[in-house]
Formats: sequence, structure tokens, C-alpha cells
Amino acid sequence: MAEDLRRQILSYMESHNTMTLGTCQGDVPWAATVFYASDGLDLYFFSDPASRHCQNLKENARVAVTIQEDYQDWQKIKGIQLEGKVIEVDSLIEKGKAMVVYARKYPGVMKVFTDPGSGVFYRAFLKVKFYVVKPEQVFYIDNEQGFGKRQELEISEK
Repeated sequence: MAEDLRRQILSYMESHNTMTLGTCQGDVPWAATVFYASDGLDLYFFSDPASRHCQNLKENARVAVTIQEDYQDWQKIKGIQLEGKVIEVDSLIEKGKAMVVYARKYPGVMKVFTDPGSGVFYRAFLKVKFYVVKPEQVFYIDNEQGFGKRQELEISEK
């Protein structure tokens, strides 16, 4: 059962591109949508360190994430809810891994961002940093299995 749930979650993560990242600084919450690439349950994204969500992460690395589509029919709703911590990817080995994971999912994006000839995109990429969401709790919602069907995947690294 747990392995089947894990496969469903990983498949869903791999077949989607954006996540909503919920951060908080003090008692002020914030949500931002970012592209991500997954490696197992880990979610890599890059962002401008000056962005509001990255500034929030400096104060509080705990996050909530959702991955879902915009469904027309509530009976078809599926998605992922998770909570965890964000770590800035700073070692050369981890940066290399993040770039490989990201390039595997978005080869065109990485080509544009790493080509000096792409101008504004290349200059923007020089400012960003990679981050990784390390999930501590993961829930899979699938209304096709029943209204409000929500299953938790046990994570052994808690």
C-alpha cells in the first residue's frame, strides 16, 4: 500500500511543473508559484534571493507546498500537499545535482538560461540560487477514489 502511494505521488510530481510555495515571516504568510523539478520527493527550484519568498526563507525555512491542476470538476481533484524545510543549495556537488535534475525536466530552459547569447535570461540566471524542499509530511489527495480522499505517505527521514 505505501509503495503504491509513493509511486502515485512521484508520478504526479513528475507530470506537473509548478508548485505553490507557502512561506511565512513573523506572522505574515506568503504564497508564490515556482517551477520545480523533482528528485524522488525532493523538489528543486531556483529563484531570485531578493524575492519575497526567498527573504522569508532566510527567517523561516519551514514551508507548505501544493501541487495541483485547475480542475473544473471537484470529483476529479487530485493533488499533493506537503510540509517541510527548504535548504539553499550551496555546495558545488549539490548545485551540480540541482542543475542536472532541472535540466532533465526542462532542457530548453537550462539551455536559454546558461547561454550568454540569450541576454536578459542569462543575466537573470546569474542572480538566482537553487533551493530544495525536503518534505517531512506528504499527503496525496484523489477525489476519484472518494470525496476528500487524502492519504499520508510516511517519510522515514523525519
